[in-house]
Amino acid sequence: MTKPQNIAQFFKQFPDDETCLNHLFETRFGQGYECPSCERASNWYRIKAERAYSCQWCGHHLHPTVGTPFEKSRTSLQLWFYAIYMFTTTRNGVAAKELQRQLGVTYKTAWRMAGLIREHMADVDGDGSLGGAWEAVEIDETYVGGIRKGGKRGRGADGKTVILGMMDADEVVTKVVANVRRDTLLPHINATVAKGSLVNTDELKSYNSLPDHGYRHITVNHGAGQYVGKFGATVNGMEGFWSQLKRSINGTHIHVSGKHLWKYAKEAEYRFNRRHRPETMFSELVSTFQPSSPK
Repeated sequence: MTKPQNIAQFFKQFPDDETCLNHLFETRFGQGYECPSCERASNWYRIKAERAYSCQWCGHHLHPTVGTPFEKSRTSLQLWFYAIYMFTTTRNGVAAKELQRQLGVTYKTAWRMAGLIREHMADVDGDGSLGGAWEAVEIDETYVGGIRKGGKRGRGADGKTVILGMMDADEVVTKVVANVRRDTLLPHINATVAKGSLVNTDELKSYNSLPDHGYRHITVNHGAGQYVGKFGATVNGMEGFWSQLKRSINGTHIHVSGKHLWKYAKEAEYRFNRRHRPETMFSELVSTFQPSSPK
């Protein structure tokens, strides 16, 4: 496994804003890119007064930051890239307070940057299909947040948020859901897990109809103290993922609102899905964006 880039290597690669902007231009467009206005392959010239490049033929402007987390930000591109670097070199995430301290920006700016980076991680990761014929897929749900009188958390607490998790041998996909009813969970399962998969769950009744939807279904009875059930049924992998997510929330962020929880789950999902190639995360996040929408 190649080691992730260190801080010295980061600043050597991206010493200033101009280098970061040129990286975005080359990644998204590049010289010879067909001008969307005159429809001619063009050499593009840097416009110093703004974050833009101009077509050699008609003067049309390309803005490399459009369609990226940096689009409407006045914060230095180098600081944005460094914030992304921080996200990719930590196991438990980065708190907005830490970004504020490291970047020298306001807390409001740091909080916004962190949220947009998490959304970008979710976009880059996407939601691929899991499983396949006889391939094992673990499905489990967890409760995050919520406190009631007496300080109790979890399933019996008020304000709790439910996350559904689905995992095969390679990847995990998470979905924040309204509840654990069958009609709520099944559409997400049907959209994510390939038919014919060997689905492992706990004994939650909402999963009982999985065979009717084209899945092979085995269960582990946690109520009876089982960790591995009949035919090897287990959701230990998903439970390990939940533990890591909750360590990140409780240790790094202290509290996450239900409204924004999906972003933190997707951040953990992105990092988990690249656990065997963590050195690729930074490069991927500063080079992969939604289809270019030049102005």
